[in-house]
Amino acid sequence: MSHLTYAEAIVVGLFQGVTELFPVSSLGHSVLIPALIGGQWARDLNVSAHESPYLAFIVGLHVATAAALLAYFWRDWLRIIGGLLSSLRDRQIQTPDQRLAWILILATIPVGISGLALEHLFRTVLGKPVPAAIFLTLNGLILYGGERLRRRAPAGHGVPAAAGVRSGAAAPGAIGSDGQPRTATLPATDTDLASDRRLGTLGFAEATLIGSAQILALLAGISRSGVTMVAGLARGLSHEDAARFSFLLATPVILAAGLLKIPDLAGPLGAGIRGQVLAGSLCSGIGAYLSVRYLVRYFRTRTLTPFAIYCTVAGLASLAYLTLT
Repeated sequence: MSHLTYAEAIVVGLFQGVTELFPVSSLGHSVLIPALIGGQWARDLNVSAHESPYLAFIVGLHVATAAALLAYFWRDWLRIIGGLLSSLRDRQIQTPDQRLAWILILATIPVGISGLALEHLFRTVLGKPVPAAIFLTLNGLILYGGERLRRRAPAGHGVPAAAGVRSGAAAPGAIGSDGQPRTATLPATDTDLASDRRLGTLGFAEATLIGSAQILALLAGISRSGVTMVAGLARGLSHEDAARFSFLLATPVILAAGLLKIPDLAGPLGAGIRGQVLAGSLCSGIGAYLSVRYLVRYFRTRTLTPFAIYCTVAGLASLAYLTLT
């Protein structure tokens, strides 16, 4: 890459922040958008190039995305970190916060090891426009398949609602004609805590299996949040809890990936683009914060189906354009 303009940095930063959390693959969009625009964008923004400053730029944006997640879930992380410290101090795992802390650690290990071992291979061999379009289409099919599995799951399967209350749902009380509670909804902090308590009841092996789904996101076009949610739905989680678990799981992974590449930006790969990195990171952080705030509410009542349709259509359209032009 000879240069990275501020326009490129801002556009990529916004797309990174939004698509990292929406189940549509940030890496896939980072590969496809420059290729579809063509010209200088395709030359400047080539993630599969050897020693690519663009890759260092993208991964640097992950720090801003992780910061946005930490800012949104700060209460949860205070409880989780407190649970981990008390667990280490007392040498026991008893409280819900202690369990959730170790669940997140164990569920993160597989993707951490796989990322270190396979990231370079997957990026250089498969991090190109045509494979990204294929995997984006596959991502849509995975999301749709996850919804189908969820609908066929037997009633009562999965993590039970804490104290009989679903996060984001009404507190127990009078039942309306449609069979739904008709009392005031719980405050956001209470519903967030209830969701964390339900996630803390996951088995360690089960949580690790869900977290391992993130390995697929090493392929450009496969969404980290999407495949994690599908894995959670397959294990019986609600859409809301599956989304929340995917965001909590993503925070340490995204942060670690970003911090790992920060030295690259401080060296020759960052020469001449540090201002662009700051601009892109600001856009990425804002986009990520607004996205997670929206998605947490969205998945309380809605499904992955719209994203499945988008990925399938966008993937097939991109594949057709790239192969026929």
